[in-house]
Amino acid sequence: MEHEPHDPSTDTEAVPGVHLAQLATGAEMSVQHFSIEPGAEVPAHSHHHEQAGYITAGALTFILADGEEVVCEAGDSYVLAGEEVHGAENRGDEQVEGVDIFSPPRPNPDWQE
Repeated sequence: MEHEPHDPSTDTEAVPGVHLAQLATGAEMSVQHFSIEPGAEVPAHSHHHEQAGYITAGALTFILADGEEVVCEAGDSYVLAGEEVHGAENRGDEQVEGVDIFSPPRPNPDWQE
């Protein structure tokens, strides 16, 4: 067993208001905590990783490639297939917190390039 204590000094601000923390990483998956400030957005993107997540606080609006919007609130989970184009916005007044699991493991994205 590997134990991975969270080191906040390694947290990344991927884009303004979107903070990521790499947690445990295994051979076939990785776990990442995220927090998204009110008004912040994750730009539309895709990746080959399958992504499963769980919202622990707030409400996050996912925007899919066809324009469909899906709101996930605290207590909701979701799955995004590999290569599925998606973005997300925090349209509320509360910070969104959650956890994502990626398979295969995913490093922090660089959405600023």
